[in-house]
Amino acid sequence: MINRVLIRLKIIQIVYAYYQNGSKNLDSAEKELFFSLSKAYDLYNYLLMLMIALTDYAQKRIDAAKAKLKPTKEELYPNTKFVDNKFVAQLEVNKQLMEFIANQKRTWANDQDFIKELYEKIVVSDVYKEYMASADNSYDSDREFWRKIYKAFIYNNDSLDQVLEDQSLYWNDDKEIVDTFVLKTIKRFEEKNGANQELLPEFKDDEDQEFARRLFRRTILNSDYYRHLISENTKNWDLDRVAFMDVIIMQTALAEILSFPNIPVSVSLNEYVEIAKLYSTAKSGSFINGTLDGIVNQLKKEGKLTKN
Repeated sequence: MINRVLIRLKIIQIVYAYYQNGSKNLDSAEKELFFSLSKAYDLYNYLLMLMIALTDYAQKRIDAAKAKLKPTKEELYPNTKFVDNKFVAQLEVNKQLMEFIANQKRTWANDQDFIKELYEKIVVSDVYKEYMASADNSYDSDREFWRKIYKAFIYNNDSLDQVLEDQSLYWNDDKEIVDTFVLKTIKRFEEKNGANQELLPEFKDDEDQEFARRLFRRTILNSDYYRHLISENTKNWDLDRVAFMDVIIMQTALAEILSFPNIPVSVSLNEYVEIAKLYSTAKSGSFINGTLDGIVNQLKKEGKLTKN
């Protein structure tokens, strides 16, 4: 699940903190990097649990309505299509997710106000009304319903962002990327797999884990050389006047360009320019792109960089 886009973001955050905190303990900083990445995987599981929590809340509403002294006919015989959703029923017994819940002991129980608010927005939506009125009771229909609900109500939700931020500072910048993994997971679910449906692994393979470790260490250990290159290529700029985050982004980009021969230069440049747009000043993207492009051309002329 943890892809290289997320790895790059986390490394820049940890490298920035490494210099700002002044501790200069490389091993501790590396541990913090991998702990931070593990927290992103926790968020992935926690967001999967949110769909179960919403379903549980809906069931409690049905039960409470039936238990009234004089329930209406609609309350006695409600449309249970939402709570009987086959995709959520499969998610609820998923072995990997159940293991996460048992180990982490995380629940949405303390955020029932948010669950109520989100549920009430869902039930007045056209997506919900069309689903509840449809005669299609297939697994595919149930799974597609939750994909639409996730995109419409969970993917970009300020109230949810606040709830998550209150729970973990590590989740501040992760949700947008993790959302894409949750949507990918919903799409990959198959009824035939039952409780054994595989969730996305924390790391795709050992190569990505090693990529994180090596990129982080090279960024720190070769910092003097990278900053020398940056200083030489920032015309009319004293390096001290360049935004510190821009320096960190370029330092990390150079570590990747010079340490990973199989990653094309254009891929690395594009990735770090996008990160600059997200994390630094309005003009940082073009500034970093121009500076790194100049450094790459210089290194190629000197024969220190041979890849394209």
